[in-house]
Amino acid sequence: MIRRSDVLILGAGAAGLMCAIEAGRRGRSVTVLERNNRAGAKILISGGGRCNFTNMDATASNYLSSNPHFIKSALARYTPADFLRLVDRHRIAWHEKAPGQLFCDRSAQDILSMLEEECLRAEVRVNMSASVRAVRQSGEHFVAECGEDEYRARSLVVATGGLSIPKMGATAFGYELAKQFGHTVIEPRPALVPFVLSPKDAKAFCDLTGVSTDVVISIGRQSFQDKLLITHQGFSGPAILQISSYWQAGEKVRVDWAPGKEVLTPMLASAAGRDAATALQRLRQVLPTRLADRWMELLALKRWTNAAIEEAERKLHQWEFTPAGTEGFAKAEVTAGGVDTRELSAKTMESVKVPGLYFIGEVVDVTGWLGGYNFQWAWASGVSAGKAA
Repeated sequence: MIRRSDVLILGAGAAGLMCAIEAGRRGRSVTVLERNNRAGAKILISGGGRCNFTNMDATASNYLSSNPHFIKSALARYTPADFLRLVDRHRIAWHEKAPGQLFCDRSAQDILSMLEEECLRAEVRVNMSASVRAVRQSGEHFVAECGEDEYRARSLVVATGGLSIPKMGATAFGYELAKQFGHTVIEPRPALVPFVLSPKDAKAFCDLTGVSTDVVISIGRQSFQDKLLITHQGFSGPAILQISSYWQAGEKVRVDWAPGKEVLTPMLASAAGRDAATALQRLRQVLPTRLADRWMELLALKRWTNAAIEEAERKLHQWEFTPAGTEGFAKAEVTAGGVDTRELSAKTMESVKVPGLYFIGEVVDVTGWLGGYNFQWAWASGVSAGKAA
């Protein structure tokens, strides 16, 4: 059966639903095809089930892209305050967990229910368990083959997401479509993902699984200060997830284990107290006990000379490691890379190569920091396309 609409959207995630709502409000007939058996699967697991639905401080500087200025237009056209007004209109209780980071008080289901209700109001048709086999152009229309049906529309919006969390249905379909229509795809890679340590570093730290401490972690000029969590394979926690988006295989990562604190060099002020007991006491003042004890072993100070103490201090603040890799797309919160934004309109998300074809959300080469930034990109890119499709 042939089913017609003005706008056909592939993917009922955050970006796809937001685009559908905006297009539907304009009086466009909209059909959304979702391959899973329910919409918004990633919305429901986000923020520990409470959905960090935006960040009030979102600017272009909080995103990675090979075309870093691209995101500015969408963020200006639909701001965190705009989405917050929608949340407040639906009387969803929320709180600011950290500066700028807004979470639902109750459940991520509140955000998904809000989006589904807005789709109903805009008369958007959302079809679940709709696996698209192929997409082609026929004259002025795009045709999506799905089961025994053909869906036809003048505007096609690809909101299929990235490769992160494949157990929730992530596939490469969006990238394949982009290539089919002549678009460049920046190589997708895991982002906001834990590191796996080399055997040597794993031996030094991974028996301390569960230990967490505040660090500054850096690659080149990019750095973040937040918690590092030791896992059975390596390092995780907010600081690691943030810096992982900037990491390339083979690069060194630098860790300051005691940011802003002099730990051992105060021992230089006196000839007394230059010993292992004093050093361990000072380490335990700034690090969790088990980690302090481990650092005492790693520093392996045998002589308490000025040079030895200063070198130990330096190591605490400038320790470097080269990850063996990451935990991959299975544990990545988002996908870096994607459809090259130089081939899209920054205002509308429309392809500059194929009129009527749009790419939004995670499938695009725009990756936000941890803390609600990726949702804000989903809302903003969805609205931008929805106003034009």
